Amino acid sequence: MPLYKTITVNNHTKVLIWKIEESFEELSTGIELTSNCNTRVQGMKSDLHRRGFMSVRHLLAEENYTDFDLYYDENGKPHLKDGKCISITHSYIFSAIIISNKEVGVDIEKQRPKILKIAHKFTPIEEYRTLANDDAVMRKLTMVWGAKESLYKSFAMPGLSFLQHIYVEDFRLETMESIANVSFKEKEQDYNVWFLEFEGFTCCYALISEK
Repeated sequence: MPLYKTITVNNHTKVLIWKIEESFEELSTGIELTSNCNTRVQGMKSDLHRRGFMSVRHLLAEENYTDFDLYYDENGKPHLKDGKCISITHSYIFSAIIISNKEVGVDIEKQRPKILKIAHKFTPIEEYRTLANDDAVMRKLTMVWGAKESLYKSFAMPGLSFLQHIYVEDFRLETMESIANVSFKEKEQDYNVWFLEFEGFTCCYALISEK
């Protein structure tokens, strides 16, 4: 069972990352799904998506949860029935969850040069002109995109814009953390954001600021 990494953010917050190496059949062994989730996974055309979906259930099991402990609200945001907050992500061969007693978000992104072409849609690209090379720009843009995805998942309000409503404060690549703010429809929230890079992927996770 390839639990790839566990990160203890604080006493109440944990990130778990899975490397998806098993077949769908192997991942299905010992996992019971709700009827709704069973319908969802059977309807997925991509084997990679199906495996990602099932690997998340193994991550839940690592924290003694099952699919029956998870539910989704009208905006598609996941929740745990015991009141704890959860966020879920999967990208290609990795999946992750973050569980906390406070609002959280997590995202995994594959590092790809194509992000340079879409950067203007989610961040002011002129802020990146001082970076040494295209690889550094790609890495940082992937971090900012992942951070904004994490915040979008946590804030979970329809109409929220990555470019207009989510701000990630500039940071040095080597620090691997930042602070961020979401402001939308008279609601405002500050977050701490952390980054982790591995095997050509970037994981970003966000937690509501304690200040």
